[in-house]
Amino acid sequence: MSFAYGLLLKKMATRLLRLGSAVRNNTNLVKVGCKWQSTSVEAYKHKLINVPATQVTVLNSGLRVASEDSGSPTATVGIWIDAGSRYEDDNNNGVAHFLEHMAFKGTASRSQTDMELEIENMGAHLNAYTSREQTVYYAKCLSDDVPKAVDIIADIVQNSKLGEAEIERERGVILREMQEVESNLQEVVFDHLHSTAFQGTALGRTILGPTNIIKRITRNDLQDYVKTHYKPSRIVLAAAGGVNHNELAKVAEKKFGGLKSTYEGEIPILPHCRFTGSEIRVRDDSMPLAHVAIAVEACGWSDSDNIPLMVANTVIGAWDRSQGGGTNNASRLAAAATESNLAHSFQSFNTCYTDTGLWGIYFVCDPLQCEDMLFNVQTEWMRLCTSITDGEVERARNLLKTSMLLQLDGTTPVCEDIGRQMLCYNRRIPLHELESRIEKVTAKDVREVAMKYIYDRCPAVAAVGPVENLPDYARIRSSMYWLRV
Repeated sequence: MSFAYGLLLKKMATRLLRLGSAVRNNTNLVKVGCKWQSTSVEAYKHKLINVPATQVTVLNSGLRVASEDSGSPTATVGIWIDAGSRYEDDNNNGVAHFLEHMAFKGTASRSQTDMELEIENMGAHLNAYTSREQTVYYAKCLSDDVPKAVDIIADIVQNSKLGEAEIERERGVILREMQEVESNLQEVVFDHLHSTAFQGTALGRTILGPTNIIKRITRNDLQDYVKTHYKPSRIVLAAAGGVNHNELAKVAEKKFGGLKSTYEGEIPILPHCRFTGSEIRVRDDSMPLAHVAIAVEACGWSDSDNIPLMVANTVIGAWDRSQGGGTNNASRLAAAATESNLAHSFQSFNTCYTDTGLWGIYFVCDPLQCEDMLFNVQTEWMRLCTSITDGEVERARNLLKTSMLLQLDGTTPVCEDIGRQMLCYNRRIPLHELESRIEKVTAKDVREVAMKYIYDRCPAVAAVGPVENLPDYARIRSSMYWLRV
């Protein structure tokens, strides 16, 4: 029997095994070209393409209105503003977050009590948050109440009273919140990580700001920040759920007409934030566990390397001792952590900003395991750069796509996705396009992007707790490359 004939028989047997497996699993198959595919795969792709389109309208003022109508009986609507702690300086650090706290303390036409009663009578939920690059005010309500919600949000943004008594009251609230954040060690570590990675720049500052500045922020500081940053060209009105886009655009045109598009002073620009490979350690031997984060500089939202970095991030994965999983966990680092009891938990992260980012891992471990855990982390990083396999990348792609879809379950996550993407990309990337871009990532792409951002790069390290056993920075840096013959 010739080699070619034997190879043909082998291929036929493989196809029969696949068909038999599909029959056993009650999976229908369809022929696409010369290949057989599961109908579930085709159904998945069909559903992605048929997700409701995101409609976008740019008003005369420059304010963008973007919405996705899913026909849901509820909706989430809010504004995403290109303004966060990155646009602050050493004299007003924390003002964006302070302003968010003042949002629900009454306007020129609504007292705080009136506003709360109006929201409760609608059965709605009003919320806000501040990040390093964005400030968000949003409401979740019945679809019929979307115009009312837009009216309230527009009133908050344009007509907040910012009364002196309310400012003093919220000052105390923020100072107590800062104490609560200090008890959240993950938040503390990530703040330290930013402060050392982007030291001397706007991204190195905390979102809440230092205590001494919070104590002296005035009404004028808050008003100046609104006048400088709350401009129509920097705002996106996003909505998802049961939303009529044309009606939403008409309401937006009417309610946000009071926003001035002109600048009284200099037009604010995004400050450049350089990355510095460095470390910060806060040793406290009275703490039971060590909390460590290590990261390299990554790329911004719109960089083409972002998708391969997301896949690489998924390869490393996340794990918690309470989840179980054992040594057969798909993540090699999770398997090692389980087998050798290296850590209590870890999570890989890919934090993006407009023009830069942090790619790394955060882990919690016993004091004596710091060195071994970090060794395994850096070993996995080097393996990403040199020998990651196609099977691992395929699994990571599938996990990433699943995670992407699960995170968009509900009107609020979809609305957040629309608002963020409109600010970052000036468009909403369709799910089928994002799925296609993820699917195209190969093991070669992951190796190349890992070599570009990880291999022989200076990392930023932040550690809190009993971290005496954590290797010094020179040793950590020397493990960011391999010398092999």
